[in-house]
Amino acid sequence: MRSTSNPVFRNLQPQQGGYAGFGQAPGAGQFPNNPYGQQPPQYPGGYQQPYQPAVPTTRPMTIDDVVQKTGITLGVTALGAILSYALTASNHSLAMLFVALGGLGGFALAMVISFGRKQDNPALVLSYAALEGLFLGAFSFLFTNVAFGGVGGSGLIAQAVLGTFGVFFGMLVVYKTGAIRVTPRFTRMIVGAMIGILVLMLGNLIAAFFTPGGFGLRDGGTLSIIFSLVVIGVAAFSFLLDFDAADQLIRAQAPEKAAWGVAFGLTVTLVWLYLEILRLLSYFQDR
Repeated sequence: MRSTSNPVFRNLQPQQGGYAGFGQAPGAGQFPNNPYGQQPPQYPGGYQQPYQPAVPTTRPMTIDDVVQKTGITLGVTALGAILSYALTASNHSLAMLFVALGGLGGFALAMVISFGRKQDNPALVLSYAALEGLFLGAFSFLFTNVAFGGVGGSGLIAQAVLGTFGVFFGMLVVYKTGAIRVTPRFTRMIVGAMIGILVLMLGNLIAAFFTPGGFGLRDGGTLSIIFSLVVIGVAAFSFLLDFDAADQLIRAQAPEKAAWGVAFGLTVTLVWLYLEILRLLSYFQDR
């Protein structure tokens, strides 16, 4: 089975005798169906006592597990965003606190989950979802509130949410119909594009300290609109990598709890896409 370049799923690749360490019993390979690595007792006459294998403690992941875990994770994110927005609207002094706490905390937790082999830990995944909700609610309020230099109009948030899920379901249809096949070359292109976007964003941020507007990638001009469209396109295509990685896990009979890793990966992409669509809509609101 082809491996994935998605860091969220990279540590869940199949290994000999099990899936990423799952399904391997102590002493496996010594005696079939014997988890203790010992010779089964003998009956008189040389007949072996029949061994009853232990009941598996987990089952293979299914698409229903992916849908359920993703729904729970997004539900926590949405609830956190609504509460954060309401609290920020009633007390503006909480805005920057929620943005800093949710943004930095969510980023740190995402690194731990992605590179610490914690993708199947529901507590960490749901904690990340709660922190992202805290960040999204406060950020959305700041971005649309005129008092904070926003563009005004909370309707932008609803449009961004609809646009985000519209792109999500659109790319799901594209994947299911096979209109675009996820090949190793396609994966390398998308991952390379993501790295390039990250470098440009960091460069623009650093340049903004020395030149107003930096490289002009976020000042609302024509270049900003083009850059946002490119970012939205890359984020949309990265959904195909998420869907393909989920399919690989299901085909490899990954354990049920691996669905939390899929939910985490999809949530990361949805949050990224929402923020970029909200920013793009704000450019047109300013004109």
